[in-house]
Amino acid sequence: MTAFHQIRLGEVLTLQRGFDITKSEQFYGDVPIVSSSGVSSYHNKWKVKGPGVIIGRKGTLGTVHFIRSNYWPHDTTLWIKDFKGNDPRFLSYFLQTLKLENFDVGASNPTLNRNHVHKIRVIFPKTLETQKRIAATLSAYDELIESQNRRIALLEKLAVEIYREWFVRFRFPGYKNAKFIKGIPANWRIKPFGKIVNFKMGQSPPSESYNEAGDGLPFHQGVGTYGSRFPQRVMYCNTNGRKAEKGDILFSVRAPVGRLNIADCEMIIGRGLSAMCHREGHNSYLFYLLKVVFAHEDIIGNGSIFNSLGKDELEKFQVLQPDDELVVQFQSTTATIDRQIEILSQSVEKLTRTQDMLLPRLISGKLSVENLDIHFPPGMAEESKTETADA
Repeated sequence: MTAFHQIRLGEVLTLQRGFDITKSEQFYGDVPIVSSSGVSSYHNKWKVKGPGVIIGRKGTLGTVHFIRSNYWPHDTTLWIKDFKGNDPRFLSYFLQTLKLENFDVGASNPTLNRNHVHKIRVIFPKTLETQKRIAATLSAYDELIESQNRRIALLEKLAVEIYREWFVRFRFPGYKNAKFIKGIPANWRIKPFGKIVNFKMGQSPPSESYNEAGDGLPFHQGVGTYGSRFPQRVMYCNTNGRKAEKGDILFSVRAPVGRLNIADCEMIIGRGLSAMCHREGHNSYLFYLLKVVFAHEDIIGNGSIFNSLGKDELEKFQVLQPDDELVVQFQSTTATIDRQIEILSQSVEKLTRTQDMLLPRLISGKLSVENLDIHFPPGMAEESKTETADA
C-alpha cells in the first residue's frame, strides 16, 4: 500500500455539469452525445475533446462511461473537466468502484452533486505509472470483450441477412422453380402469431422475494437487461413465479415493445416480458423473425403513458409463414452460427466476471502491479500516441 495514499477526490479531478441539448437541436454526425445511461445519439458538433470520462448525474446515477473521441456530455451527466495529470482511463475504472449512486441528493429524482463528490476521501495511487499499469491490466479485458462482441454482432448480422434473403426478398433455395402469386410464394400463408408460437406472459413476484445474492432463479423484468443476446444476471427471485425455459425467446411487451433476449437457463420473468417458443421447436427461426419484424420498436402496442402489449394483441399479430420444410432448412443453416454466438457470449461473460473480480483489488492496491511485466493493449497505445500528438 506504499504506492497509495489517502486524498480527496477533488484533488485528482474536477467534475463539470454537462450541456443541455434537445432532439430538435441535433444534426446527425459522428459525435456521441453521452447521457447518464451511455451514448444516446450522435451530433455534428462536440463540446469536449476526448478522451473523456462521464458520470451519470441525473436519473441513472453513478454510471461511468469512457469515451475515446471528442464528445458532447449531456446535461444529465458530470464530466471530468480537469484530470490534473492523472490517467483518464484509470480514472474511469477508479470511479466505478466508488458506488456514486449512494450519494443521491435528489428529493424526488435521483441526482448527483459534484461538490459532494469532490469531498469524498479515497485511496489513490501516488504515481502515474501505477495508474497506467492498473489501467493496462483492466483494458486488456475490455479489448478482448469488445473483440468478442464485434464477432457476435457480425455473426448475428449474417444470420439476419440470411433470414431477409429467404423470407423477405424471397430468394430462398429453389425460389427460381417456385410458384408465386402476386409476388408471394404460393404455398405461404398469413397466420396470426398465436397459431405459430406459444406465449407465457410474465408476472412480477412480491418485491421482498428479489435479491442480488444469487438466491433462487435469475429474474428479468424487461428493463435494463438488454444489450446482448442473453440477458444479464443481475437480480434473482427466491419464490415461484412465471418461468421461461432455456431457449425461450424473451420479448419485451412494454416500454418499449419488441426488444429481444434468449433465455440461457430457466428464469422467472416479470410483467415486462413474454416468453415465446415456436410450436414446432423452431426457436432460431422465431428469433430472427422477431428481430427483423421488430427492427423498429413499438410497431404495435398501446398505452396512455408508455407503450404496452397484451397477450390477445400479440396472438392476433399477423406474419407471413413459409412452409415448414424451408423453416427446417433455415434452422439447419443458422445452427452453426447460433452455436458460435453462444460460445462467444459465454467467453464474454467469463471475461467480464474476471474483470469485475480484479477491479476492486487492483484499484485499492490489494493486488500489486509494481512487479508485473505488463504489455499495454493496442487501445492504450493509440491513446498515448494521440496524447503525445496533442501535446
